[in-house]
Amino acid sequence: MKTRRFVFLAVIVMLVLTLIPSEYAHAGCSDPARPEVDWYRCHFNGSDLSGVDLRKARVRDAHFIRADLTGADLTGADGFRSKFVSARLVGTKLDGARLTSSDLTKADLSGALLIDADLRRAKLVQTVLRNANLTNAKLRGADLREADLSGALWTDGKTRCATGSIGQCNTVPRHSDNGNS
Repeated sequence: MKTRRFVFLAVIVMLVLTLIPSEYAHAGCSDPARPEVDWYRCHFNGSDLSGVDLRKARVRDAHFIRADLTGADLTGADGFRSKFVSARLVGTKLDGARLTSSDLTKADLSGALLIDADLRRAKLVQTVLRNANLTNAKLRGADLREADLSGALWTDGKTRCATGSIGQCNTVPRHSDNGNS
């Protein structure tokens, strides 16, 4: 009698699971790039993902080592502990992205939009952030050793980093109107 009940309940559960709409199912690593895709722990090393729309994607613990994400949109993406080592992210939109504890060592983020991005404890060693927009980005604990911040708009949304700003945002020296520096 108990076995019949168990089998009956198992059949009911299986039927219910097959009726769940596909948009609620988790995506796999072979799923195409699209907004809200779930690429948790997926590997895209060396992949060409330029121009893809990954808004609000879940890319936690994913690997994009030497991948090309030029012009991609990762607005609001969750990339906690993801790896973008030596990746190309030129002009990429990362506004509001969560990249805490991520590794972006030697990545090229020239002209990237990182407004409100969470980069706390991120590794940005030798990362190129030339002309990137870091307005309101959270950088506490981020490792910016040898990062190129030339021309970047700093976290206050007002300060433009001077050419040659390596590892920190240096401001352009102001000259007084009376001719004295």
